[in-house]
Amino acid sequence: MFWRQSVRVWNQCKMDLLPLFIALSAGGASNMASATIAPTIELHDGNKIPVIALGTNKVKGDVMRQTVNVAVEAGFRHFDTSFLYENEEDLGKGIHDVIEKGLVKREDLFITTKLWYVKHGSDQVLSALREALGRLGLEYVDLCLIHTFDYENEDGSPADVDFLDTWKGMEEAKNLSLTKSIGVFNFDTEQVKKVMEHSQIKPAVNQIEIHPAHTREALVSEMEELGLKVMAFSPLGFLVDRGQKDAPAPHIDDPELTKIGEKYSKTTVQVVLRYLIERGVIPIPESTKKEHLEQNIDIFDFSLTPEEVATINKFNVNKPVFNPEDDD
Repeated sequence: MFWRQSVRVWNQCKMDLLPLFIALSAGGASNMASATIAPTIELHDGNKIPVIALGTNKVKGDVMRQTVNVAVEAGFRHFDTSFLYENEEDLGKGIHDVIEKGLVKREDLFITTKLWYVKHGSDQVLSALREALGRLGLEYVDLCLIHTFDYENEDGSPADVDFLDTWKGMEEAKNLSLTKSIGVFNFDTEQVKKVMEHSQIKPAVNQIEIHPAHTREALVSEMEELGLKVMAFSPLGFLVDRGQKDAPAPHIDDPELTKIGEKYSKTTVQVVLRYLIERGVIPIPESTKKEHLEQNIDIFDFSLTPEEVATINKFNVNKPVFNPEDDD
């Protein structure tokens, strides 16, 4: 009797400890203890999106592939790319690596890509996305965005195409499960409303530039009212030295941000990323350095007060890093 009870207890212990065994075999005890896995929020279509993403603009080749590995070990699960970044294939190799290593499964990752501005007709969307999936080595992406509505033809001449035509192709791509969610990039409120009024599937995400010098508070609020989540490119604004003589505050050593950071034992970069999350915005910081990747995702053990958020909002001077017509 005692022997049978002991066996039952041991079997139950094995079941209870199975997730731990799997985690240890996938990443090792040290990785599991140190990684901060980004939490997720739900989009209006029911899909869940991590609240921070890794930007990959200008990162290519083996550096991109290695960065994916380091980022996943640090806790990143969301990667943002585009045809224009010319690194989808490199990102795909990194994704293949981390899945092969057992660090994650495909369903653990959230991959965002963006539609090439020349592929603007509804009949071109599917072929463009299938080409992107081929480069990524994936059967689907989690989010596909219209990267721009300033369309061009192959020869560089302006194309007279309504973005509603492009959106029809986006809807078909979602219906065919080539992408789980669809959204837009740099759309204003009226453009988003136009899409919603003339479509079967409304956008789930609008990706725009947001940082302390360009807070976009009204637009973020309007997107929230319309049911869209907002992703923020260039989330650190002018904390990053961009070589601009007239770069507005805050900078990396700003005394007000430093004071807030000291309160929570965080860097000014971590404070700004947390600030965006407090506002319900999904930041997309870029880095290839292990230390920075680990710091950028280590922002879920503290919260800013409403007063601190308001303090950072006061830096706003409506100054974007990129001109509206620029791509990111």
